[in-house]
Amino acid sequence: MSKILAQKNLYNTCSNYIKERGEIMTKLIMLGTGNALVSECFNTCFIISSGSGSLLVDTGGGNYILHQLRHSGFELQDIHDIFISHSHIDHLLGAVWIIRLTARLMNKDNFDGDVNIYSHDEVIELLRLLADKLLLPYQAGFIGRRIHLITVTHEETRHITGHSIKFFDIESTRTKQFGFVMSYGDSQRLTFCGDEPCKPSCEKYVQGSDWLLHEAFCLHSQAELFRPYEKNHSTVKDACELAQRLGVKNLLLYHTEDRNLSHRKELYSQEAGKFFTGNVFIPDDLETLVIDPSLPACR
Repeated sequence: MSKILAQKNLYNTCSNYIKERGEIMTKLIMLGTGNALVSECFNTCFIISSGSGSLLVDTGGGNYILHQLRHSGFELQDIHDIFISHSHIDHLLGAVWIIRLTARLMNKDNFDGDVNIYSHDEVIELLRLLADKLLLPYQAGFIGRRIHLITVTHEETRHITGHSIKFFDIESTRTKQFGFVMSYGDSQRLTFCGDEPCKPSCEKYVQGSDWLLHEAFCLHSQAELFRPYEKNHSTVKDACELAQRLGVKNLLLYHTEDRNLSHRKELYSQEAGKFFTGNVFIPDDLETLVIDPSLPACR
């Protein structure tokens, strides 16, 4: 069976499993899959959802995050925990819209519970500044009362949505950025590496992961066209070689260019198959994947 056909079968199996088991399994919902400058898809952000809650990871570059939430089957009222990896606008600015609309719902008694936004100190400080400068006083007034900006530190572990999450500094040379390792199921691990190549010092977080979420700016065969290394990004080949060397079982590639969007799954899968023997996923916006360990086809 070809790598591409195998991937299609995995997607179909996951889709059928979602229909059968409803909301009780652990799912990954990709709200966006593109890099900062895409126009044909949304900036990379996603939801990890299970019966114990949903974690939104990054928020895209604007209010289109609200559209993506709605069309993924979520309402703003469903989101109570958010993690923002770093302060680049394609990951941060959607949070301002979420705070604004959440505060409006809270003000009208249409939002149950609180919202927790986790990040490192620089992002938290910037969010406070943006809220103070851009939001109405009553909206900003919910920060600290029901919208909580929570600073996390390198190698700090928090229990969020029923899962143990260990945050780590990816040691970016551009902007301070955190990734995380989420433990779930029966000793399963999902590692999120942010939107830069995994540094050697961070490989210990990736080693043996059941799922690795790693950026792949473009095909290695198109590196001269897209120049990923000038932007501190990886190619499909780079990400796959890392995953192969570190014993990753399932590799998900995101934060890509959008010129190959119509054939991205096929092209990226072909290149990935040359360097990685595990399962490779190249999702589209609004695609849902099961990461539940009880689904053998997606392990």
